[in-house]
This record gives sequence, structure tokens and C-alpha cells, in this order.
Amino acid sequence: MEYNIQIAGFKSNINDFKKLMGNINKISKKCTVQLLNADGVAGREHILHATVHAIKAFERDENIAKDLGLEICVRASAQRQISKALSILGIKEGEMNICAVAVGCKGDIMDELEILLDKRDDSVLNPDEILLKDIYKISEEEIKIASDISDVMMEKTTLLILET
Repeated sequence: MEYNIQIAGFKSNINDFKKLMGNINKISKKCTVQLLNADGVAGREHILHATVHAIKAFERDENIAKDLGLEICVRASAQRQISKALSILGIKEGEMNICAVAVGCKGDIMDELEILLDKRDDSVLNPDEILLKDIYKISEEEIKIASDISDVMMEKTTLLILET
């Protein structure tokens, strides 16, 4: 089965979280849109990997969350507990770097999201190795073995699957 997966970065200032989520629900009626704290994302490849694993978890009926968007958050954070995943990758009011993931949306929904999220800036998806090492407690040795921080996070996502 083929899925239309779209990923984009935004620099945003969220003033009203509930209003933002209501507007996102209006534009994503027949698809999934998940917003994540981009500071906890180790690049586009990492979030794509987590999204594919989230979709496959639903197909195998091995999902942790009841919602695909939340499953993407869980997989990307490599956490089994939803509350921990949200504490790492959840969005909140104020200035934030946001990673938007859309699954199954017709057309380019990122143009609509740009209206809601201020300024599209895919550079926020570039991994900040120092920050990611702190968030996920990743050692230099892990990075050397895997080759880069994005590969470490993809490995952690894959290992999460093996634990189910």
C-alpha cells in the first residue's frame, strides 16, 4: 500500500494551542497531521523512518497509541510511554521549531499549514547533535558505531518495534 507522507519544518510562535489544533483538525479531515517539537527530531530521514514504522504498527495491529499521529510521536521519540513521548516531542505555546508530518493527505497540505504555523523553514529539521544527545542520553560511542545521530535514532525506533 502506498502512502503520501509529507514532512516539513516551521518556525512558529504558538499563541493559542487549542485554536491551532482545532484549525489543523479542520484541514486534515481525511488524513493525519502530527506536529512535533523539531528540536527532538534527528532529521527528515529519522521522522520518515518513524512514520513508516508507525503505519506498519497499525497494519500489524501492534500500535502503542490509538491514533496514528500519536503513534508517529511515540515511534520518533523511541519511547513506549505516550506521556514520555509527548514530553520530548510534544508542542506547546510559545516560540518553537516544529516538524509537521502529514500522512494520506491529498495535495500539498504544507501550504495550508504554513498559514497556521507562520514560517516554513525546513532547516529546523537538521539534527542538533548536542541537543539530541542530551534529550535521548546518547553517547559519543553510540554515534561512532552508528555513523551519525540520525542513524542512532532510527536504530532506537527499530528496537522499539522489537520490544512489542
